[in-house]
Amino acid sequence: MFTTVLALFVRILSNPFANFLQKILSAEYSAILINLYSYAFLSLFCIYPAIACYSWGNYGVNFWGYVCLAGILCTLGSVCLIKALQQGEMSVLGPINSYKCVVGLVLAMVLLGEIPSAIEVLGVLLIIAGSWYIFDTLDGGFQLSVFKRKDVMLRFLALLFTGSEAVVLKKIILMSSVAESFILWCFSGLLFSAVLLVVFRVKFVKLSLKSLSFTFLIAAGLGLMQFSTNIVFKQLDVGLSLALFQLSSLVSVVFGWKFFRERNITKKLLGALIMIVGSCFILLR
Repeated sequence: MFTTVLALFVRILSNPFANFLQKILSAEYSAILINLYSYAFLSLFCIYPAIACYSWGNYGVNFWGYVCLAGILCTLGSVCLIKALQQGEMSVLGPINSYKCVVGLVLAMVLLGEIPSAIEVLGVLLIIAGSWYIFDTLDGGFQLSVFKRKDVMLRFLALLFTGSEAVVLKKIILMSSVAESFILWCFSGLLFSAVLLVVFRVKFVKLSLKSLSFTFLIAAGLGLMQFSTNIVFKQLDVGLSLALFQLSSLVSVVFGWKFFRERNITKKLLGALIMIVGSCFILLR
């Protein structure tokens, strides 16, 4: 139990920490390039255990299909998130993660014909109410047009990709182990980041020493985030895990205020808290 609580604490802090550094670097470099360097550092760390400690030939085609799918979803989610941070406020984009629960609810209605319960509807209303407090701090206040902002749209795309990845990742962990799934997550992230670099014709450049140290810290943050996520997923169901992970949005709001001088901290914290309660109503139904 202590290990799970510790992993949860690390997960809540490490994700905003990585986002904070990604936002700094995104002012100078491509999101895909930042992602590539970050996963390269992670993959270097994983080379020895991947070769010396595990036998990969025992897994079938289905398993590797899940690994590839998780890698694609993770890479697309990371790139969309970095692009969103490049253009928007961290204290606004962080709490949007609560909408991941609403997306899952809508997909369940459309694809599975599941009718939401009263408590789930209340959760959706709370998320919308909380987001009003968040978006009302933007220029022009809360309007429906806010959902057409490029940074907001990219953040929603990111949560769609990462929400889908969480389900696939849970399947991979159940089929292998926490350590093996982490190693494969690192290598697949590097592979598909390289693919995106080629597809979108992003120029590969050598980073300065300072920027290189930042990508190393991003890699450390992402590595801690993913490994702790795997530990929590191993012990708890996905719904409960995702509900607890929402607490990281509060850290994002504080980071945005502290390091980027983003305003209206009280209103944003209140909105984030309301959204967290709403997401818990949906995920813990």
